[in-house]
Amino acid sequence: VKKFEDIIAWQKGRVLCSAIYKITESGSFSMDYGLRDQIRRASVSIISNVAEGFERQTDKEFIRFLYFAKGSCGEVRAQLYIAQDLGYISESESKQLQESAYEISKIIAGLIKSISTRI
Repeated sequence: VKKFEDIIAWQKGRVLCSAIYKITESGSFSMDYGLRDQIRRASVSIISNVAEGFERQTDKEFIRFLYFAKGSCGEVRAQLYIAQDLGYISESESKQLQESAYEISKIIAGLIKSISTRI
């Protein structure tokens, strides 16, 4: 891996972030400014923390930022439940996006484990 754009978690996070932005730009979801902005920030945080941690160029710092990114995956999943409960998105939309966030979280966990064994 030579640049953060090569990291699968970042690539999948980028797709998730775009999907979150699209799903929050219409209907009732677009008018719930608090939840809309928070879930957007959390999805942006996933890829931002992967990128920032990678650019720190030390394994310890990278791991630290990967944990932040992993936490943001959980935050997105929790907020998707709220959006579903409020009727902003369907159960199937929520499930699909939650599965994506969970997959990214698992990839990040594997990356943390891999880096940790090196140091």
